[in-house]
Amino acid sequence: MGLSLTQSLLKEHSVQSLLSQNRTFDAVICEVFMNEAHFGFAEHFNAPLITFSTLGASSWTTDLVGSPSPPSYVPHFLLQFGDHMNFFERAHNLLFILYQGAYEQYVYLPKQEQLYKKYFPNNKQNFYDMRKNTALVLLNNHVSLGFPRPYAPNMIEVGGMHINRKCQQLPRDIVDFIQGAQHGVIYFSLGSYIKSSSLPLEMREALVETLRNLKQRVLWKFEELNLPGKPDNVFISDWFPQDDILAHEKVILFITHGGLLSTTESIYHGKPVLGIPFFGDQFMNMARAQQSGYGLTLRFTELTAETFKNSINKLLSDPSYTQKVHDMSVRFRDQHETPLERAVYWVEHVTRQKGARYLRSASQDLNFIQYYNLDVLIMIIGGLGFIIVGFLKRKKVMH
Repeated sequence: MGLSLTQSLLKEHSVQSLLSQNRTFDAVICEVFMNEAHFGFAEHFNAPLITFSTLGASSWTTDLVGSPSPPSYVPHFLLQFGDHMNFFERAHNLLFILYQGAYEQYVYLPKQEQLYKKYFPNNKQNFYDMRKNTALVLLNNHVSLGFPRPYAPNMIEVGGMHINRKCQQLPRDIVDFIQGAQHGVIYFSLGSYIKSSSLPLEMREALVETLRNLKQRVLWKFEELNLPGKPDNVFISDWFPQDDILAHEKVILFITHGGLLSTTESIYHGKPVLGIPFFGDQFMNMARAQQSGYGLTLRFTELTAETFKNSINKLLSDPSYTQKVHDMSVRFRDQHETPLERAVYWVEHVTRQKGARYLRSASQDLNFIQYYNLDVLIMIIGGLGFIIVGFLKRKKVMH
């Protein structure tokens, strides 16, 4: 998927037209999602490379700036582990990271390199040096949302910068629906990619039946104008101002697909979550929500009217979920600047400092053996072995 998407953008007529122009920019900002060939825009336009990771920190980002990522307590972003792993989880994590690293180095990146050479033939940097000269990485994360981990100085957390600190007025029909809810409102959205209207018929019917029997009112992002058998306590629309809805005091639960933007919004606004993850980091996000105590995970394959009802009832009847997410919200909001202000500052700083080379880690100039001091360890072990063998020989001669 990554290779085809990477090439699709580079082949676009408008992109080719832009590349043919003799233009420069102050900075080039690229998302990091299996699209490394796109980083070539930076040298082409004579600008520092700034990357943004919507998934937060991962090997895709740490490798760009030489940031340490110890597998003993930093789980791979696709695994549902926390930072306190037992022996088997650490072994699983290490093996998974080694496999991904080998696949990336010997299979995936060479294919991205081919695209880089094809579409940026005049760039002087080779593909791998170009990746290591990333000036800044912006991360869609915040330590209060996950767990502490090491970062290079040019990795900056800006999680939540998409959240509007000044809520907008909701549409009149939505306001009236919410205000009429005596027992609170549940907001139900599976994001922009997964469509509730495309769920299997029997599953939609199970959802409808469960929602019908709730005393709460429900705002459901449903992509078709007509929902057969729609209950009176359900309001459907193909779009909702999610951020503003979650900010409303009468909203008491968020049913979500578990995307990082959605879980971040739920924490900021202090709403517990019921997650139905489908792919990618959604499983890890919801595992983290469950481990942190502010949400429950309901797998798509286990979704029935009974499991759906039981999960909702558990979240609404146990106040610990709401209290936990409220505490996390207080911590998340306690920042001396907004994430957006932080992102703007660092982008402008790197631009003013012409790439801010002083932030670049020397680890980017070391190979695998040097980075892990394997040559030094071999010398030490060899020296100790030589001394031990000599000692044993001498002892044998003396006897």
